[in-house]
Amino acid sequence: MANAVIIIILVLIVIFAVKNSVKHFKGEGGCCGGGGEPVTKRDIPNKTLEGPKLGEKSVSISGMHCDHCVMAVTKAINRIDGASAKVNLKQNRAVVSYDRPISDEAIKSAVEAEGFQVTQINEL
Repeated sequence: MANAVIIIILVLIVIFAVKNSVKHFKGEGGCCGGGGEPVTKRDIPNKTLEGPKLGEKSVSISGMHCDHCVMAVTKAINRIDGASAKVNLKQNRAVVSYDRPISDEAIKSAVEAEGFQVTQINEL
């Protein structure tokens, strides 16, 4: 009888863990500052540049797991004067458009301050 109770408890724990993992990867979990509220595409800020676009950089980023992560990276890059980011979770990268010279170090610092790692930056 005791073994059956233990097995039932373990099964319930596994079910709960799987359910929360699925929510996490859908961006609906409380991780990454989400507070349990799901993030939609319209929640992610869209910044327009003040001047004409001079170029774009592709930034490879590791550590993003959900739309909350995408929002955090987007906001971090958008805080840089003259930069506008479009972040793609599936590709683990951001395309940064800029209307004035932006150093790779400024982008890297902004992203890494949010707890993510920049693995590569290339001009497009």
